Amino acid sequence: MKFLRFGPPGQEKPGVLDAEGGIRDLSGVIGDIDGSFLAGPDLAKVMAMDPASLPKADGAPRIGPCVGSIPKFICVGLNFTDHAEETGQPMPSHPLIFAKATSAVCGPNDDVVIPRGSEKTDWEVELALVIGKRASYVEEVEAMDYVAGYCIANDVSERSYQFDYAGQWTKGKSCDTFGPLGPWLVTKDEIADPQALGMYCAVNGHKYQNGSSSTMFFKAAHLVSHISEFMTLEPGDIISTGTPPGVGAGQNPQVFLKPGDVMELGIDGLGVQRQTCVAWTR
Repeated sequence: MKFLRFGPPGQEKPGVLDAEGGIRDLSGVIGDIDGSFLAGPDLAKVMAMDPASLPKADGAPRIGPCVGSIPKFICVGLNFTDHAEETGQPMPSHPLIFAKATSAVCGPNDDVVIPRGSEKTDWEVELALVIGKRASYVEEVEAMDYVAGYCIANDVSERSYQFDYAGQWTKGKSCDTFGPLGPWLVTKDEIADPQALGMYCAVNGHKYQNGSSSTMFFKAAHLVSHISEFMTLEPGDIISTGTPPGVGAGQNPQVFLKPGDVMELGIDGLGVQRQTCVAWTR
């Protein structure tokens, strides 16, 4: 099933995609697409429903982030062998983990704000795992049992903030609107192999990233197991699993985002995002 959230920011309703690609309103059945829904009995109830039995959403509403009330947004760096190669860095011996503030989360087609003073805002198409039940010290062989589904994440990054301002990567990753998620949370039964998905990101029509989750060094199951050793994963947590080559910082010469640029991102089976970059104005 393809779950989504639609409506104005902060007022999103839960929904599901029907067979024709239309939005069906789930708000009469559940409260939200969030951790409590993913971990509770209502998930099986909704999965058994025919989306055509639900009311259609009016018009063409804004699509919000596909998960609400996210407890943690965890990211993995340098996790694609071909991306590490373009950066000139060796593969880490263990997954390189950092946090992205949940305040960065926005809808898949919302504007991305170039931060005040930014000169190196960059794009990163990523496969995100959505945790469906509480996970602590889980074995790799059972790790995917704790995943509810998948979505697209754009791990927007300000490279100067990330590398030149000292400390960890979090401040280069957490600016407002730096975490577009969606358009859909796609349940696991619809994705035969999360390690065989084509991924791309185009900017102003030029496809910079054109990779595959098959070049992921630490696979999805390993990431869930590994991260659960260091923190308890909660339903609704997001794990963004890294990006293939083709980021702006990897170009020669480097290319970074500016107001007016349009990003389009897609992953096989997970839909497409499209964001316009705008200047910071506050």
